Amino acid sequence: MNSGMKAALKSPREPAAASALAPLRLSPQGARPWPAERRGLAPPGRGGAPGSPRLLPALPRPGNRSGALGFSSPLPASASYRMSVATYCIFCYRQIGTSGPATKTHLPWNDIRKIAKITGSLILGGFVFITYEILSLKKLLQLDTQAIHQEKLKSYVYIRTTSLNLSEYQGITYQARKEIHKAVRKILETEAKIFWRPFNEQFSTFDGEDHECALWLLLKRSQSEDREIRLQAVQDLANNSHWHDYQYGTVAQACDQRTAIGLARSKDVDLRFFLPPPPLPKTKNDCPIEDELRLLLVSLPQTGLDPCVQYFTSLALRESSQTLAAQRGGLWCFGGNGLPYCETLSKIPSETVELFCLQALVQHSKVSSHCDKIEAKGGLQLLQRIYQLRKDSAKIQRNIIRIIGNMALDERLHSSIVRAGWVSVLAEVMKSPHVIQSSHASRALANLDRDTVQEKYPDGVYVLHPQYRSSQPIRADILFVHGLLGAAFKTWRQQDVDRRLDKKTSEEEEDYSQCWPKTWLASDCPALRIISVEYDTHLSDWKAKCPVEAHRKSIAYRSNELLDKLRAAGIGDRPLVWVSHSMGGLLVKKMLVDASKNPEMDKIVNNTRGIIFYSVPHHGSQLAEYSINARYLLFPSVEVKELSKDSPALKELNDDFLSFAKDKKFSVLSFAETLPTHIGSMIKLHVVPLESAQLGIGDLIPVDVNHLNICKPKKKDAFLYQRTLKFIQDVLAQELRD
Repeated sequence: MNSGMKAALKSPREPAAASALAPLRLSPQGARPWPAERRGLAPPGRGGAPGSPRLLPALPRPGNRSGALGFSSPLPASASYRMSVATYCIFCYRQIGTSGPATKTHLPWNDIRKIAKITGSLILGGFVFITYEILSLKKLLQLDTQAIHQEKLKSYVYIRTTSLNLSEYQGITYQARKEIHKAVRKILETEAKIFWRPFNEQFSTFDGEDHECALWLLLKRSQSEDREIRLQAVQDLANNSHWHDYQYGTVAQACDQRTAIGLARSKDVDLRFFLPPPPLPKTKNDCPIEDELRLLLVSLPQTGLDPCVQYFTSLALRESSQTLAAQRGGLWCFGGNGLPYCETLSKIPSETVELFCLQALVQHSKVSSHCDKIEAKGGLQLLQRIYQLRKDSAKIQRNIIRIIGNMALDERLHSSIVRAGWVSVLAEVMKSPHVIQSSHASRALANLDRDTVQEKYPDGVYVLHPQYRSSQPIRADILFVHGLLGAAFKTWRQQDVDRRLDKKTSEEEEDYSQCWPKTWLASDCPALRIISVEYDTHLSDWKAKCPVEAHRKSIAYRSNELLDKLRAAGIGDRPLVWVSHSMGGLLVKKMLVDASKNPEMDKIVNNTRGIIFYSVPHHGSQLAEYSINARYLLFPSVEVKELSKDSPALKELNDDFLSFAKDKKFSVLSFAETLPTHIGSMIKLHVVPLESAQLGIGDLIPVDVNHLNICKPKKKDAFLYQRTLKFIQDVLAQELRD
């Protein structure tokens, strides 16, 4: 390298040196020199001398806005040269990267993993988001069909739609038919006015359409002021069995309270006529049922009560308090140490406590003012909740229906009972094959039905026939009165296996035989009203349900109590036949003696046509002389004491009865047992000997049965039933003939 070239390298400011070096610069490949255009020199022939170098204009700097094109002002030669070279290199690399041949690039694995993570996260997140949005949208668009169905039942009345095509109603046949109907209607109206006869409303819409003539006409007539028209309309509604569901639903929602009760008392009525009970409000803080019953009992008046009402209330509150303590880890669980059997003890009494509380409510429901309190405190809804929860307990359901029947004695509460949904429940229970269940429901509905029933049936008075509305007129009454350890239904069942007298059959069992007064006697004498009464009796005070005031168990007290109930039920308004068993016969005699001394009860005596006695101890019973076991020996009940043989009270009662029975010329039929009865596990005796069953008037017929089965015929053609039927037909011959 000569001195001139060194000087040129050391002095880059001189254009000549730069010009000399420019042709020697190589491209990055080192193969050939860059053309003039890429070196930032002006090509030959584009201004200036041929081959003379011309630098490209300087690049604009950021933020420099001078000049029309935005380039910076001219720099000194050295600075401009450096900038031009740097700029030239950058441009060259860019052009090589874009316009040169494609080269293979090898990305590191780390970069690929990063890209995969980011891409995968985006895809997964997007999929989750889309799935969530789809499910949310689907949930929003779903409709609760059950809720819609319930709303339809509550809020809508359905009728069949009619055709909107006018051509169907403009034909010659249709118009002629309509004009004829109008003419016939005018003729019938005129005839009714002339002869002062009621006009048949059926012709008022005779020219109407199909959907107007049947359902809505019957609904209109069921609300008529004319009682006969109203009753016939309800019967016609009940006889419809071919309607569609919506038609039954229409009647259920459009009928009034009186019509709904009438339908419930119609035989073989379709249950679709009744709306289900309304939904009940949710309980607060999951309060147990027994606690709600306790709160209801506590809210009722506690002073000035009947002693038995006080006894049952205190018993229910005490038992429920002990159960509540056991559930919370009290005495039964020995300080709450969590022993396994403690949990069992705390769970078992739940149903028992409910029964105690319901029995107390039964006693309260006998007081009219307490019924108002029960209704005001939401008792009807609470009882409905218990009834729905305890469908497996027939005893709880019977007690509840018994309470409803007592409350139905007050006509002011009828609307509340209907609104609480009890009509549909009672209509369903009326169809029960068990006589006890159906008779309790029949009593409650009869007390609600003020359209066809004038009588009221207090607690313990049950109608066995007719339990439904009937066009059959009632000609006479038959009254059944049970004896010791008996009941209104089980005493009069068909004969079954021999049972021990001291082991009272639990009414929880629903497998009783048929009740022959309800089935056989009702079919043979449909014109009779058959009533059975019930009262508590016990062999010992150990089993007494209400141990206070022993005089309440005496025959004298029960006579006055039953007379008031029977008079409210209309006993004495028609010819009457009494049918009694054991101690029930003594009660019948006492009631007749007391009624003969009371002018207000005189009808009962005057309308009595005959009396049937099944093994009645007119002169006492050996039962009072025997010690059945220790508890009966030490604590005999008042009933047993009054049955002592040759008791002065029994002799006085028998003399009083005979003195006026002969004057009234009562027809009397007595049956006497001839077989001994098992008393306890070791003793057999004639509870009522033949001489004690002899009244002194009427016929006495010995029968080869024991004391329990003397009133239970084996079958319909058995002597016991056929002789009983003949007696009833003979003494009521005139009434049954009419």
